Parts: sequence; C-alpha cells; structure tokens
Amino acid sequence: MQGMAFLERFSRTFRQNPSTSKLLLVVALSGGTSGLVAYSDATPQNSSNIVDSAEPEIKKKKVVVLGTGWAGTSFLKNLKDPSYDVQVISPRNYFAFTPLLPSVTSGTVEPRSIVEPIRNIIRKKKVDIQYSEAECVKIDAANKKVYCQSNANANLNGKEEFVVDFDYLVIGVGARSNTFNIPGVVENTLFLKEVEDAQKIRKSIIDCFERADLPSLSDEERTKILHFVVVGGGPTGVEFAAQLHDFLTEDLAKLYPDIKNLVRITLLEATDHILNMFDKRITAFAEEKFKREGIDLKTGSMVINISDKEISTKEIKTGEISSMPYGMIVWSTGIGTRRVIMDFMKQIGQSNRRVLATDEWLRVERCDNIYAVGDCATINQRKVMEDVAAIFQKADKDNSGTLTVKEFQEVLDDICERYPQLELYLKNKQMHSLVDLLKDSKGDDVKESVEVNIEEFKSALSQVDSQMKSLPATAQVASQQGVYLANCFNRMKEVETNPEGPLRFRGEGRHRFRPFRYRHLGQFAPLGGEQTAAQLPGDWVSIGHSSQWLWYSVYASKQVSWRTRALVVSDWMRRFIFGRDSSSL
Repeated sequence: MQGMAFLERFSRTFRQNPSTSKLLLVVALSGGTSGLVAYSDATPQNSSNIVDSAEPEIKKKKVVVLGTGWAGTSFLKNLKDPSYDVQVISPRNYFAFTPLLPSVTSGTVEPRSIVEPIRNIIRKKKVDIQYSEAECVKIDAANKKVYCQSNANANLNGKEEFVVDFDYLVIGVGARSNTFNIPGVVENTLFLKEVEDAQKIRKSIIDCFERADLPSLSDEERTKILHFVVVGGGPTGVEFAAQLHDFLTEDLAKLYPDIKNLVRITLLEATDHILNMFDKRITAFAEEKFKREGIDLKTGSMVINISDKEISTKEIKTGEISSMPYGMIVWSTGIGTRRVIMDFMKQIGQSNRRVLATDEWLRVERCDNIYAVGDCATINQRKVMEDVAAIFQKADKDNSGTLTVKEFQEVLDDICERYPQLELYLKNKQMHSLVDLLKDSKGDDVKESVEVNIEEFKSALSQVDSQMKSLPATAQVASQQGVYLANCFNRMKEVETNPEGPLRFRGEGRHRFRPFRYRHLGQFAPLGGEQTAAQLPGDWVSIGHSSQWLWYSVYASKQVSWRTRALVVSDWMRRFIFGRDSSSL
C-alpha cells in the first residue's frame, strides 16, 4: 500500500511538472523479487521557448557531381567538409581503373577486378553523399539546374526524367571516342573506353577464332576473319596490340593449332611514329619490337572509310589509297566532346572551342559556381602578354614608370604562380632574375642596377608564352584535378578571410586559392612479352622486364580499394599459373 501511495504521489507530481526528456523508473519492492516499471515520454511546458532559443539549422550547400570517373571519384574520396550536401549523378554506378582495360580484352584481368561500386566509396564518407544512376542530358547554368534521365530499362511510369538544383556543380563526365566523322567507324569498329567495350572486344576475339575454325571455310576466308586491325598508335592502341599478340601466341595458338599461322595483326597510325608523347628511345624500341614479332606497323596511314568487309586507308606522303579485309577493328584514336557538353558550351558562349574551357582554378569560364575536371575540359591558361601592363603596374610600387630589379623580384613568385609558363621559361633558360631576362632580349650589356620601362619589360617577356602547353587527357591529370578541387572545397570558408593564392594583378588583394598545378609522375607503355617502357620525371627511361615489375607495383598500388587490389594481383597470378581464359563469356 505504501508503494502504491508513493507511485500515485510521484505520478501526480510528474504530470504537474513534466520532464524535458524521457524517464524510465525502476522500483524494486523490498522483500520480494518483483519490480515496478514506469515509463513516460512527456512534453515540456516551455518547449516553445526551447525551440525559439535554439540556433537555426544552417542550410547545407548543394554540390552536384556529374560522373564517377577518375576526376569525379577522386573529388568524392577527398571531400571532407560535412557542410555540403552532395548528389552524384552518373550512368555508371562504379569506378573503373581504365589503364587496365587492355588487360581485360585479353583475359589477363577480369572486368570485375578493376571496378569498385561507387556506393562502397561514398558510404565510408562522413559527408552526406547520395548517388543516382542516371545520365545528365542538360545543364542549365542560369537557373542552376541539371536535367537527368535514368538509364534503367524498367518502366518507371514517366519518372525516368528528373531535375536537380545545385549551388555548386562539378562536371566530370569524361569524353567519347573521336571518330573524326569517318564513314563506317561507328557501325563497324569497337572502341576501348569503358569496361563494356573491353568485354565486347574479348568476346569478338574468341568469336573470330571459333568462326575461322569451322571446317566449311577456305583459308582465304579464315585469313580475313583472323585479321585484327588496331587504329591508333597512342598508349591505349599500342598496349592493346601488345596484349592481343601475347594472347594469340601464348594461349590461343595452343587451342587453335590449325589456324594459328593465319593470324595477322595490323597497327595503323596517321603520324610518322607510334607513342609520339614518349621519349624517342621508347618509340624506336616499340616499333622495332612490333616489327620483329610480326605486327604489321603502318605509320603515315590515315583511315578514310570502313565498310562491313574492308578498311580503306590513304598514305599521307603519296596519297595512295588501298583497302584490306578484316575480321575485327579496334578504334583508339583520341577523344571527342560529349553531346551534353557541346550543348552546354553553346549555352555559355564557348561553341567555338573543342572542349570546355576553365580557368586555372578549374572553374568554367563565364560561370561562377560550375567546375569542370578530367577529359571533358581543358585549362585556358592566361597569357603573360595579355596582362603585362597590369603586372608592370603592380610591381612598380613607387609609380615611377620604371621597374627596378628589386621591385620585380618582390613579385616574381606571385607571377610564376599565376603564370606557370614564366617559371618554365626561366627554368629552361636557366634564368633567375629580371637581369637575366633583359640579357636574353637585349644582350649581355645589362647592369644589376638597371631600370626598365614598360616597353623594355614587354620585350623581355615576349617569348614567355611560347612555353604554354595543354595538359594531356590522362587518368593522372584527372585524378590530380579531383584531389585539388576537393581540397579547395574543404577550405572554402577558411580562404574567404585568409586567401592563399597569388596577387590579383588585374584587381586588388589575392586569389583565394593557388592555381591548379599538374605534377607529372611518369608514364608507362606495356609492350608485351613481359616488357614495359617507363618514362619517369627527370627524363629517366627504362625499357625491359624490370620496368614490367615496376608497372605491376604501381598499378596495384593505385587501385581504389584493397578489394580491387587483391583481385587484380590474384588475376595476374592466375594468368602466370594457368594462362588466360579463352571462353566467350
């Protein structure tokens, strides 16, 4: 009875003075093992006052990321600021390690070994990131909207299309294969840009051998079917040709002994040499190796037409046109702009350009909050001579109309950071000061105490812009751009009050961030037969088996996850032990 009376008094008191939180009361009655439990979820009397006094919720900035390639994935992996609400839109719900696509075509590596689901990557982030499997079909810069369309085959009752608003937009949709509008390319060739492309090529290779092995065919028909043509002598085309040769000689020759001698590989390149972006020693070694192994290398040969039976080429030097039958053609001749980017470029007044132009901070020109990274864009580096008058005025602190060596040296670091071509020019010419520049333009009769006027200053810098170069469309560039842009977003609030960039020569103060700078880490060209050519910073060139093991190490370490790293290494080991799989799956 005393316990019940206590409970009634407690209950009456609780109702009259409700708590601001949930209360769980457990009363154990003395003299027994039974217990009494009371639970209440009460609303406080002055709850409105509490709500009024609470700080208003800060609305997160909406960041939309288009694409899950090298640039987009690097951006997502390095974004750490939780103040953003991120929406990822891509028709591909995974990241693919594209440098290993040629290995997928020959069965050296399985396709699933080089892909990582994008949801696996974003679920580990402390940033609010959502993913939608869809393709962006239109970008509305003025209203900050992107129009998307789902690529799902299921009937969504008209809900396949949707619109997403953004505060910031990061465009990383990559590029398409460039056909140069040559007739028959789209209809009769295979590209090597996506994982699906590599799978189609692998199946086509096996299908060619199975068809050629049918007893009803003549040797002439078999020779046509087993003629594999690779168009493009860049890194992708060369590596695919090397992988194909290894696949044929090491694996398929054992399985198809009666037709192995009918196989032919032809590599077509429009310029005079393959691997033009590599050191000449690598180019010469690769060409000699291919000729020695029986790969028919035709340089200076431009494709003009492809039918379902023959490929027609034109010799650039002689103008001679010839045709040859083929069984399979792989097209690897560079990249072109996607339709959605072309439409966007027209919208913002960049229709006369080949790709989307950004400034040195990866911001799309004429758009404040839209950024573009990877193969879909290029940096439009400002020329020194466009701003030479502003540079002179900023350096001339005493407004004397002349510039001393000391005044120039005080702003030299800012100039080099804003205009990297000047730093490259000084480095190549082994110069260190304004005096060195003047000596180069006026001769050796220049004193350390020299003062120059604006015309002399222009003359000294007149050759600097000749060092400007566009960045290559590679995974290495795209990855570094994604990392850089993510770091900028992470420090967006910080640099508003403490800018860290170079001087604004055409304005006041400093830029918020340092401009993007690409750091070249080297490049590889696998040439087959467990031999790879490596060109590393400092003009260090290595060709052979040792470089192949370096290639294995670097590509394994660059995998996006431990899962893919383990799968790729196990695929390599499987190939060493059992050979490549020849099934047509």
